[in-house]
Parts: sequence; structure tokens; C-alpha cells
Amino acid sequence: MEWLHWFTSFENTKPLALVIFFTLFCGILFYVYGSRKRSERLESYKNIPLQDDEIEFKG
Repeated sequence: MEWLHWFTSFENTKPLALVIFFTLFCGILFYVYGSRKRSERLESYKNIPLQDDEIEFKG
């Protein structure tokens, strides 16, 4: 049960959380930019809000 007390100390959990979130961040970056095909597809999505759509009203 000593390891549970180790987690309750902020001096121990803050660096552990930093390592976990940094690893997760690097994993997301690798996923997004790891494949050139996926990278190009995701880059094309950045212009979606700027594209004008023609709205047809049926009345």
C-alpha cells in the first residue's frame, strides 16, 4: 500500500502527469504528421470554414 501513498503526494504526481501528457502529445503529433497522405488530407480540412456553400431554398 506504500505505492498508493506515493500517488497522493503532489511532488510525485505532477512530474508523472507531465510525462504522461507529453507522451500523449507526441503520439498525437506522430499520428497526424506521420503519414504524408494523412497529413495532406488533414491540411486540406483547414480551409473548410472559408468555403462558401450555395444554399438552395425550396419553397
